[in-house]
Amino acid sequence: MQKGPRTQGRRRLGGVFAILALLAFLFQPAARAASPRQVDRIDALLGQMTTRQKVAQMFVVSLWGEALTLEAQAFLASDRPGGVVLFSSNIVTPDQITSLTNAIQTELTAGAPAIPAWIATDQEGGTVSRLEEGFTTLPVPMAVAATADPAYAQALGQAMAQELRAVGINMDLAPVSDVLTNPANPVVARRAFSADPGIAAEMVAALVEGLQSGGVLATAKHFPGHGETSTDSHLTLPVVSVDRVRLDAVELVPFEAAIRADVGAIMAAHVWYPALDPTPNTPASLSEPVLTGLLRGELGYQGLIMTDALDMDAIDLTYSLSNAALRAIAAGVDLITPGPHVSIATQQAAIDAVTQAVDGGQIPLARIEDSVRRILRLKAAYGLLDWTPLDPAGAETRIDRATHEALIADILAHALTLVYDRGAVIPLDTSRRLLLIYPATQPSIARNCATYAPAMQVIGVSLGPTEEEIAWASGAARQADLAIVFTYNAQENVTQQRLVRALDPARTVVVALHSPYDWQAFPDVAAYLTAYSPLPPAIPAACAGLFGAQPITGRLPITLGAELPAGSGLSRP
Repeated sequence: MQKGPRTQGRRRLGGVFAILALLAFLFQPAARAASPRQVDRIDALLGQMTTRQKVAQMFVVSLWGEALTLEAQAFLASDRPGGVVLFSSNIVTPDQITSLTNAIQTELTAGAPAIPAWIATDQEGGTVSRLEEGFTTLPVPMAVAATADPAYAQALGQAMAQELRAVGINMDLAPVSDVLTNPANPVVARRAFSADPGIAAEMVAALVEGLQSGGVLATAKHFPGHGETSTDSHLTLPVVSVDRVRLDAVELVPFEAAIRADVGAIMAAHVWYPALDPTPNTPASLSEPVLTGLLRGELGYQGLIMTDALDMDAIDLTYSLSNAALRAIAAGVDLITPGPHVSIATQQAAIDAVTQAVDGGQIPLARIEDSVRRILRLKAAYGLLDWTPLDPAGAETRIDRATHEALIADILAHALTLVYDRGAVIPLDTSRRLLLIYPATQPSIARNCATYAPAMQVIGVSLGPTEEEIAWASGAARQADLAIVFTYNAQENVTQQRLVRALDPARTVVVALHSPYDWQAFPDVAAYLTAYSPLPPAIPAACAGLFGAQPITGRLPITLGAELPAGSGLSRP
């Protein structure tokens, strides 16, 4: 990627980036290499731990509810797991989350050995964002990649880290590092940055740097790549039957970039890769050739290897949690993630099973201690061993939403992509008879665009336009020189497709607010723009770009066809 756009992007970020960079400096964790003092402290902690407590450090457990139940308190106090994942059932508001994380850490530090937990959540941005009420609404990663500037990904990572730390969360199960080579992928989709491995690699590395400079451990997922799958690992075991040459050239590229960025954790996929492990139906998350051979050996990764949730059907239709945990540890995993639908009793039984395997000699104690040292080293580096509680009442004031919302608006303004303009109609000529057709659920489209063209005719239609609405819009379009249609996930909406096809394509401009793939339903329109996101800041950005009030600089992060590859797009001053 050329240096020009990246440098320009850093200038664009201006004050927002400067503020985030200062926050990152203030919260930057200690160096990853343990100091002699930290080594002594880790040795002392290991000396205090029973075999079962060492095993429990390798479990990142789930607990149901917005506050700790008596059962959860007893579980934490007795078993002392190494981490807790917060899911939707645990998350409401910033003050509530802070109270919950305080309670978790208090239970784990009340006795010896006092070892605070990794407290993790899935805060990817876009479709998978656990933190909602009271937090900044984040765009999909694909929109960030469309800026063609990794500085935005780094700044976003710093903003995410600030909000996570504000409520006591110290580990993010992000970024998604899969390359979206299969547009029909049912589980990854817009969670991925790009269909191009180079673009994905730059964005993944930048987001890792942003999160970790802000004091939150990042997790690159789903190794060695989930972007080619055609089935959902929540429902079945997907198979990726590509050869090693292809894996090296595509799927592994973003993970190698994450490793160079010193990513703290890598999550293994519940996907079978016959080219890496020919053992039938062996998911990467339970595969020694994939995790120890490839990730540890060939790629030289020294951070934490963790499983995806083991209650997903790709695993639990075949293995019990205890069996899966034993297989994962044998494969080289450091962190076992049971998942949100597993009872405390089942999680305790899995800890028991691994402990018994160690006591019985099936798993060497040294193997467990190797993982525990790795876990404690990173806990020391990120300041977890010196945990102090946060004030729940101050949680919202610790979240700098104003700065972060300004960053999101800047990202979406520079993500807007003019995919093509066959009629050279962008920027729009306001002296022509213009017609705007938009989803009536988004009245801000009409308000924003009308500021540039007060004489423009405006028609609001349903998200699923009726035949009457289609006839009305197509009749009005025949009287106009140019129709501008805003679509919302038209690739999955037959009636939206019918509306656009009822118009003269040579006199139609489409702006896709949600999915960049909408174009494939009507590829012969005069001009096509995509905003990647229906978030409120995307609308004024789209209107300003249409009418030439701001530059259009975005680039496609995905491939729409042979003539529209990832990285392409037109600029408008």
